[in-house]
Amino acid sequence: MKKYYVYIISNQHYTVFYTGFTNDLGRRIEEHKLKVVKGFSYKYNCNKLLYYEEFGDMQEALHREKQLKRYRSLWKKNLINKMNSTWRDLYNDFIV
Repeated sequence: MKKYYVYIISNQHYTVFYTGFTNDLGRRIEEHKLKVVKGFSYKYNCNKLLYYEEFGDMQEALHREKQLKRYRSLWKKNLINKMNSTWRDLYNDFIV
């Protein structure tokens, strides 16, 4: 079964949050860390995976991504706290 992920990454000081969607979370976070794509995450040095959700349905994942992108920073922080109260970089969980 195909998996899809919605994720939140941040910079070292947690001052900005980037919400994204992918079908390969480990690869995508590595791209953020290596600054492969020059965009928001590149500009603001967002490379720490703090939160993610897994889906079996692409449309459901895309809907959730759009929903999270509308969240205020405080709401995103609350989501992160529920899943990852120490705010550790979850990227290592996806390295194979």
